[in-house]
Formats: sequence, structure tokens, C-alpha cells
Amino acid sequence: MIDMIEKEDSIISEEEAAQYDRQIRLWGLDAQKRLRGSRVLLVGLRGLGAEVAKNLILAGVKGLTLLDHEQVTEESCRAQFLIPVSAQGQNRAQASLERAQYLNPMVAVKADTDRVEEKPDEFFLQFDAVCLTGCSRDLMIRVDQLCSQNNIKVFCGDVFGYHGYMFSDLGLEHNYVEEKPKAVKPKTEESNEHDGPEAKKPKVDPSETTMIKKTASFCCLKDALEVDWTSEKAKSSLKRTPVDYFLLHVLLKFRTDKGRDPNPESFAEDSTLLRQIRDDVLEAMTLSSELLPHDFVSYCFSEMAPVCAVVGGVLGQEVVKALSQRDAPHRNFFFFDGMKGSGVVDYFGPN
Repeated sequence: MIDMIEKEDSIISEEEAAQYDRQIRLWGLDAQKRLRGSRVLLVGLRGLGAEVAKNLILAGVKGLTLLDHEQVTEESCRAQFLIPVSAQGQNRAQASLERAQYLNPMVAVKADTDRVEEKPDEFFLQFDAVCLTGCSRDLMIRVDQLCSQNNIKVFCGDVFGYHGYMFSDLGLEHNYVEEKPKAVKPKTEESNEHDGPEAKKPKVDPSETTMIKKTASFCCLKDALEVDWTSEKAKSSLKRTPVDYFLLHVLLKFRTDKGRDPNPESFAEDSTLLRQIRDDVLEAMTLSSELLPHDFVSYCFSEMAPVCAVVGGVLGQEVVKALSQRDAPHRNFFFFDGMKGSGVVDYFGPN
């Protein structure tokens, strides 16, 4: 779809060239053309959604639809810089629209106040990429399966206190180009008797680069979440799997059971439930509950603006890379732990 759009609308205006001058210099004109021909759906306008929206709008996608049926609350204003403080009680997507559009008038930004669960399958097919934040496990799997069958790129992400994650599914065959330093052949002059084998080896010239075409394969979200931890392959990778992967399972189960995320106002009650869910989830995986320490509940409440900025930056950049088909993407998970100040990338292929 992206390549077709690029051919149909291949001329970039002087105004666009000036607006995106730095980006064109960074990743090239062709990549920018693909971006400006792409339509993106962003679901969820909390703190993380605002960060992703900002990054996509500034990057110069063709259109961005902000979908959120929830109302603005005092808490949602703390990590959400697109919503004015006077907008409490308004719809979150609608309240974010004016400031989002102001970031880049060349991007068509729209607000949709419907519930994402009530959207028919056909709704998602009009986009080149779908980014889901704050959604249930079942909904993310449904949308991922639908989009993967129609060559639409899917991203998921959330922030829980000090922790955040993103997931990407770019299909079984995602093509991209990567810029590498060009290897320069040695001079053809005859080597003297003192020259060793090293004299004939190609050298890398950092001032010259070449574009290399590559392909990456992604597994779907369902496979990434439903790992058989009794298999030898899974057992061998357990030590390399970040604990945030298992924390994500616990938090998604909490969201499914309660219809919301852990709330600081009911910290004691929710902490007890989170620990019970941890025990149940890890037992079902035939894993020890010690994978998640007892105090994990202290660091996964609410959204923290700095964590939203980090995870939103990574998530937004991954959408940009996927749509522009420039540079190697993450495969498939990125986890961020604000307590350690570090991020981890993991690939979860089919069992």
C-alpha cells in the first residue's frame, strides 16, 4: 500500500521540503515520501498516546486519527501534555486535537470519540499502521490478526508506573533498507614482499555509505503471548527473557478482570489482587512465582510522564521506521524498566 501511494503522489512541495529538511537529510527523500503517504490510527490518548501522537505528527505522516472514547480526568492531565487543564469532562481525543494539529499543520489530524471495541473490521483497513495503547489483550489480538491478514502494520504499547513496553508486528515479510559504510577495495598496485595478507583486504570508508536491502519476519501477538514454557526452546530462553514480559501478562489479566488498570486510590486492594494474579498466571505457565518479586506491585501504578516519554519515543520511532521502510526494526518486544533506567529488546518467534 505504501509503495503504491508513493508512486501516485511522488512530488514533494517546496513547503514540505523546508518543513522536513532535517528529516530528509537524515533518512532520505524516498523515506519521507513514504511517510507523507501513510495514514495511522492511534488508539488511546493517555500520556503514552500523547507522546506517540507528537512523534508521528512531527515526522510528517499523511494523516493521524486519534481514537478514544474516555473523558478527561485529573489523573489523565498529569502525563498528557496535549490536553488543556481546563478540559476536564471532555472527550480525550477531542480535547487533544487542537494542540496536536498545531504541531504540524501539514498533517491531517482527526478525533474519533467512538469505542474501539465497537469498530467494525472494515474501519481498521483504511490505515497503513494501527497503534493500540490502553487496550485489552483480546482486542489487541483481534486487531493484530485482522491487520496481519491485510498487510497493515500493528503496534501495541502501555505504561504502568515505572514500567513500559511496546510490541510490533510488521508481518512475515517486512522489507527495509539499511545504510552501511561502504567497503573500499585496496589499490591495484602490486604489493611488495613485505606486505602481508592485510594489505589486500577491503577497507571501510565511513565517509561513503551504501544502502542494503533487507527483510525481517515478525510473529503475531497471539504467538508472542502464548509461549509454551514447557518446550525446550522456551526453557533455554527463560534466563534471557526480561521479567517485564511476565509482568505484562499479569497487568493485562488485571485489565481483563477489572476492566481498568491498577489504581493508586485502591492500592491495598489492587496490590493483593495483583499478587494473586501473578501466582495464577505464572502457575499456568508452569513457572515459579518468584520470577516477579513480592514488591513488584510498588512500581506499576499509574502513568509516569518520564516513562511515557521514553516508551513513546521508541514506539513512535518504530512506527516511523516501519512506514518509511528505513533502518532495522525492533523484533518484537521492547521493555523499559524505569527503576533500572534501561530498555530491553526481545524477539519472540513461533514455538
